[in-house]
This record gives sequence, C-alpha cells and structure tokens, in this order.
Amino acid sequence: MKILVDADSCPRSTREVVLRAVRRTGVGAFFVANRPIPGITGDGVMMELCSIRAGAADDRMVALACPGDVAITRDIPLAYRLVEGSIWVIDDRGRVYTQENIREHYSRRNFMFGLAEKGLIGERIRTYGRRELKAFADSLDRILSQRIRENPVASHQAST
Repeated sequence: MKILVDADSCPRSTREVVLRAVRRTGVGAFFVANRPIPGITGDGVMMELCSIRAGAADDRMVALACPGDVAITRDIPLAYRLVEGSIWVIDDRGRVYTQENIREHYSRRNFMFGLAEKGLIGERIRTYGRRELKAFADSLDRILSQRIRENPVASHQAST
C-alpha cells in the first residue's frame, strides 16, 4: 500500500498532513506533479516529475496505482479512473470517492463544466481553511487506519 498525491493542485497544508501521516504510519508516498513542489522530502517519500503534456501527471498516477492504494486528488476524472482500478480516493476536503458515488460526482462535474462553458454560471471560489483541512486529515487517518488493519504487512513493506 502507498499514498499517491496529485501534487499540482494540492494545498501546501494538505501536503503537510500527508507527510505527517507517512512519518506516523510508515506508509510510502508518491507526490506526482508537472513541476517541482518544495518541501516534499522524507523517508518513504518520492517526488515524481512528469512532462508538462496535459494529463501526464494523471497518467503517471494511474500507472503507479495498485489496488488498495490511497490516492489524493481533487480532479474528478482522475478520481474516476482510480476508483475504477480499486484505488481508495479522497479529495483535499476529505470527500471519499467510491464505486458507489463516483459516477454521480463525475456526472455532476460534467454538468457544471458544461454550464460554465456556455457562460451560464460563473467561477465559484471555494475557501480552504481549517474545517476543510480537518475533514481531510480525519478521512486520511480513517482510511489509512482501516487499510493498515486489513493488511499490516503491506504498510510495512511500502515503507522499506
């Protein structure tokens, strides 16, 4: 088991929560981005730099992912691809994407995107504060704890 992070759009505070989780649990993490992200260091932590081609980082995350891994992304199409591959996916606000709900999220995203393209809705600015960060940290902790209980050997092997 490992943690995969879509690092291009991941808030710094969220990355810091992931790094603390890696130190606490020993689960390895891959931060995947099209550009260098400062502060991505530590035992069991890798930074994967991808080309700037559209979708390159998403494709790399999918290639790195194995069933049972945990991925962090706010990109719904990427979340859809990962969930279809039996990957646990959460966004930076703690929302957990599952086989049961990903199609609804994907459809809603496409609907809103279509409305925005037609100029029927403006850009929404959503804040990211302590409440959202706590929801993310709680979801990540809950999923990692569950995954480690289910397969304690996998978390140890990921860190070695």
